[in-house]
Amino acid sequence: MQEQAEKQHEWLEQLLGDWAFEHEATMPDGEKSGMKGTESFRQLGKLWVVGELTSPLPDGSSMIAITTLGYDPRQNAFVGNWVGSPMTHMFIYNGHLDESGKVLTLDTSGPGFEDPNKTADYQDIIEMVSANERRFCSQVKNADGSWTRFMEGVFTRT
Repeated sequence: MQEQAEKQHEWLEQLLGDWAFEHEATMPDGEKSGMKGTESFRQLGKLWVVGELTSPLPDGSSMIAITTLGYDPRQNAFVGNWVGSPMTHMFIYNGHLDESGKVLTLDTSGPGFEDPNKTADYQDIIEMVSANERRFCSQVKNADGSWTRFMEGVFTRT
């Protein structure tokens, strides 16, 4: 079966190429940390993009994360996943573009901050600022339904 790329697949092509990033994270306990690194996205056919992020960690090792994103017209949703070398959980994405066509919100769930044995809802949000800049943030859903942003950063095309 050979499926055809749609406009949503073309939207993902904006991610292709090499990027440098800086992130700042604030954990629920208030601890702050920064992270710098690189990410490179390539296409897997015309229907998927695959990104590999690398960042040094304070202990001298490196974190590596793989993101896979596509669009499933049957679900009318962007789909994909994220895995990172320091974690055993695979985050499964289901997301949508906002009305401006610049912000992709990816809903997922995974281990909670307070209790890793309980599941929490998360969102990873990609905002295409320009052809050479994108913003990224991650947030967790609180018990009252509100969201707390715990990570944000900027990616610049290299």
